[in-house]
Amino acid sequence: MSAHSEEAPELIEAAPTLLVAGADAAGQRLDQWLAAALGPDMSRSRVQMLIRQGGVVIDGKPVDETKRKMSAGENVSVAMPEPEPALPQGENIALDVLYEDNELIVINKPAGLVVHPGAGNWTGTLVNALIHHCGDSLSGIGGVRRPGIVHRLDKETSGVMVVAKTDRAHKSLSEAFADHGLTGDLERAYLALVWGTPQRPTGTIDAPLGRAADRVRRAVVPEGRDDARHAVTRFAVQERFGEGQREFATASLVECRLETGRTHQIRVHMAHIGHPVIGDPDYGLAFRTKANRLPEPLKTQVKAFSRQALHAWLLAFRHPTTHLTMRFEAPIPEDMEELVDGFRKL
Repeated sequence: MSAHSEEAPELIEAAPTLLVAGADAAGQRLDQWLAAALGPDMSRSRVQMLIRQGGVVIDGKPVDETKRKMSAGENVSVAMPEPEPALPQGENIALDVLYEDNELIVINKPAGLVVHPGAGNWTGTLVNALIHHCGDSLSGIGGVRRPGIVHRLDKETSGVMVVAKTDRAHKSLSEAFADHGLTGDLERAYLALVWGTPQRPTGTIDAPLGRAADRVRRAVVPEGRDDARHAVTRFAVQERFGEGQREFATASLVECRLETGRTHQIRVHMAHIGHPVIGDPDYGLAFRTKANRLPEPLKTQVKAFSRQALHAWLLAFRHPTTHLTMRFEAPIPEDMEELVDGFRKL
């Protein structure tokens, strides 16, 4: 998201929400009590923002301290500002929509599409596309009329993504992705075309990730390092290519499932065990010459494939309002499927 003013937006005077603190409120922090009292539509971070903006009045006096202790019997008035316009502009970018309702939208993101505006990509992103596509159905995430990004795919990774359209959905989905489905119905699976063949058909890579020496990429780092983050990837080999011959380089189609969601996690972990994703410009450069050990036309195909061969093919989650488990699949995109087919002919 582009930089924006830190000044609080003007609160629009609508009918305020009036609450009375019960006996159980005594001693609770204001932000905690208010988040619970306002229900699932309001995240705690959103409540904290309202308090700091002067939108909360207790017994006739505005308060701006989120940690203020509550007392039983206090009268609390909450003024809810209208959502601000989205800071990025909507752009008419085609989307492959798998599902949409008032709470969320599920899309099949193509490779090459950046998820969020940022340095070098202020326009032409998924967020720009969603602002245009969803329009007024975006009820406001954190007081801003924008889509709620709860997880991301790298620019050159394709596949299924869910995006929240309301604060309620954003809170529910964010919590599900935060614990990676350990306490709920969340399932994510990727297909990666990697160099070589893992020794075992299934395995778990448990290796903490932190910043690489260039401060841009990620790397497996010692567990005790300050920036080390717990990271676990489970993999299962789906197909092996060229395993019965020694003339050409071998490869495998591997399904990866995340127990954590770190930046570039699958790409770094697969490279760490000696099987980088084919085409990966950041973590597979040492294996680039393996393409020279392939027959034509596969050799030319691999050299021309300019992105990591990684696709998020499955996403399942519990809907924030219906509480039904929803499951979405996206087929491997054509360019990656052609590459896989080429290896099948080895």
